[in-house]
Amino acid sequence: MPHFPINHPARPIYRVLSGLIGLYILVFGVWGTALTWGEPLFARGGNWALGLRTNLAFSLVSVVFGIVLIVGASRRGNLGHYMNLTAGIVFLVTSILMMSVLQTEANFLNFSMSTVVVSMLFGLILLGTGLYDKVGPPEHAEAERNLRYHPVAEIHRRR
Repeated sequence: MPHFPINHPARPIYRVLSGLIGLYILVFGVWGTALTWGEPLFARGGNWALGLRTNLAFSLVSVVFGIVLIVGASRRGNLGHYMNLTAGIVFLVTSILMMSVLQTEANFLNFSMSTVVVSMLFGLILLGTGLYDKVGPPEHAEAERNLRYHPVAEIHRRR
């Protein structure tokens, strides 16, 4: 079973961080949609929004992802936890796939290397926030603390 800390004290900071990423993605998507409106969906032009190259399809997907991340960050339950884990993996996989097709016609989202780097950073940050923002009852958090600070572990820690 994976180890996800429950009720981590820095959980509000992680939620704010994922919300800020969602806000950036939403603003990027809206700006990119305004720039590329009227062009073909998968155009490979030179449109840049907030430092990232974009086309209409990528901008529309970004609007949806931004809204999803903001909704996930605003919820107090584990919905944000699962959304951040999923979004982190999606961002990482997408950035690797798009990096592999950067200089080909298969670059349908019009990625540039800067877009790949930003997507990887966002993926890593969202994955990290997803690992530490799990919410649970106080009994589960106490059981986890007892496991972490077991007397045998304390003896080994002091040496």
